[in-house]
Amino acid sequence: MDGGVTVVSNPVVNVRLTSSISSFEVQRRFNRGISIGELKGKLEMVLGASPSCMDLELFSVSDKFLQKMDDNEALLGSYPVDDDCRIHVTDKSGQMSEFTDVSKVEKFELPDDSYEKRTDSARSFMKKHQVGVYNEEEVAKKKAELAARKEEQKAAANAISVGSRCKVQLAGQPTKLGTVMYVGTTDFKPGHWVGLKYDEPMGKHDGTVNGKQYFECENKYGGFVKPQHVTVGDFPEEDYGIDEM
Repeated sequence: MDGGVTVVSNPVVNVRLTSSISSFEVQRRFNRGISIGELKGKLEMVLGASPSCMDLELFSVSDKFLQKMDDNEALLGSYPVDDDCRIHVTDKSGQMSEFTDVSKVEKFELPDDSYEKRTDSARSFMKKHQVGVYNEEEVAKKKAELAARKEEQKAAANAISVGSRCKVQLAGQPTKLGTVMYVGTTDFKPGHWVGLKYDEPMGKHDGTVNGKQYFECENKYGGFVKPQHVTVGDFPEEDYGIDEM
């Protein structure tokens, strides 16, 4: 009985193709028995580049560079090509990239007054069906809601005084105790804000945001929150027993 081992190799291989011409990756099947020159001819139908201007590089399944495929007479199967390997094609002519470089395409801009007169535009459709900013009732409703939130926020801020002890409750965060150090508007975001010095280093800064100082405290003890998250009251500082003997 013959104890030899026979290795049977699949005559076709599935590879991934990338190129300097396009950012897309495609998959194709090729016969291992074709030459690299014949492979380039087939790649021309896929990528559009001339075979004479192609440089091929072989990468492993994990995208590790293996070797160049620069012998047009060699068979594809003579290279360590396995299923899902990647063959990268570089177009040395550079001509194909001109068709994908949109920076060289002259931009056409339609004047706003001309666009306004068109009946087949997205703007015309939105006006006709009262969509988005062209729904006056919806826009007015959103403006009213925004104005109401601003007034509610302002009223909440006016009820908070600097120096007050407070409790801060934010969704997904532990309750924090601290002292109110600032109440009012800020440069970093619109609306009313409350600046706090926390009892513990659970903040983000020392009272300075984007280079502007709103109050002073130790680093990581300062923070800003919206007024609706602040409850003013009798919240004495916790005694952590640091001085206990």
